[in-house]
Formats: sequence, C-alpha cells, structure tokens
Amino acid sequence: MTPRIGLTACAQIADYLESIRRAGGEPHVLDPAATIATSALGEIDGLLLPGGKDIDPSFYGEDQHAASALAARDRDEFELELARLGHARDLPCLGLCRGAQVLNVAHGGSLIQDIPSLVSGAVPHEVKDTPVRFAHEVWVSGGSRLCQILQEHLSEDDACGVNSRHHQAVGRVAEGFEVTATAPDGVVEAIERPGARFCVGVQWHPENFWRTGEFRCLFEAFVEACRGM
Repeated sequence: MTPRIGLTACAQIADYLESIRRAGGEPHVLDPAATIATSALGEIDGLLLPGGKDIDPSFYGEDQHAASALAARDRDEFELELARLGHARDLPCLGLCRGAQVLNVAHGGSLIQDIPSLVSGAVPHEVKDTPVRFAHEVWVSGGSRLCQILQEHLSEDDACGVNSRHHQAVGRVAEGFEVTATAPDGVVEAIERPGARFCVGVQWHPENFWRTGEFRCLFEAFVEACRGM
C-alpha cells in the first residue's frame, strides 16, 4: 500500500512533495479554503504540517510581537483543527518548522515569538542564503523516537547539523509532549508525543535535503507509520 499523506498548501511546497514521494508516500495537498478538516482526515493515512509564516498568537493567549509576520488566519484554524482531530484518531503526524509549532499550540503550548529579541545569546536561526547549509547543531535526546530515527546521522554525543529558517520556536511545551532536541542556545528544536503511533515535530527543514538524503530516514519512518492506518 502507498500511504496517502495530506499536507497543507504552502508557498514552498515542491520539496515537501518530493520528500514524501521518495519516502514511498503519495502526497495529497489540502486547501484550507476549500476543505473541511474532518472530511480531509478521512482521505489520508498521515498528516504532514509544513513550514510557513507565523501563527496568530491569539491562539495561545498572547498579543502579537512587532516582528511577527502572520499567516492567513484560515490556515491557522485549519491546521490547528487538523492537529487536534488527528491526535484524537492517532493519525501519524510530522510537523516541520511552523508545523512543529502548530502541533505545540494545538495542544495548549505557546511560542517564543521572536528569538533574536527574546533569547539571550541566541545562535543564528534565520539562515536563508542556502537552504541546505547547516546553521548549527542540535542535540537529540537519547532514547527518543527522533534519536532512534536519526541514529545513523548522529555523532557520539547524539548531535547533528541542521539548516534553519525561523525566528519563532516552541515556548511552553504542550501537555503530553516532550522536548527531544535543542540548539546550543537552548531553543527547542524538536518535540514528540510519547505513545503516539507517530507524532514528531522538528524546527528545521529536512525537506530541503531530498536530493542528498540527509534526512530521508525521517520521512521514511513517518511514511512507514502511515502504512498501518
């Protein structure tokens, strides 16, 4: 069976589509303007939440920071509902960059709205010149699902390089989730929900590496989890 992977329409979608295909899945683009979340979940075997602009902070009870660049509110509402309904059905879910933030906010967490102005000593997290250039290392928690998936790519101290294009990150971690990777400055780089069929969010952009395969194992593990649906 080729699992059907739903993902929200976004500006830079080509790399996501190719990453899903190369991992053995069939991508199915969901349009928040034309699709109801409940019906969308009936058409897919797994959910990928992609990158994009910032989530409206009203969804986690905060005022907007001056540096925020908000996505369309209908996309926020659609993806947050998808994440909640998907969790209720134990639908495999992979969140990438904004997608990891959606997972956290959907389940009651908050975000750091602007890393450069709110995190003292922050490493560069917005490196936009070359999508596949490693910006910094992340330290992955031993024993986590992410650690198991990335094992062959990790150093002896469970670290690996990642690219980076974000100015926001997970703040208060949602109940039921665990932090499973951090940057050298302490910024959260991955979360996951223990006990779920598959529920992992990473703050970097593994989809950009589909040509060279550095993070193909992450997509393959996700697609494999979707086969059982």
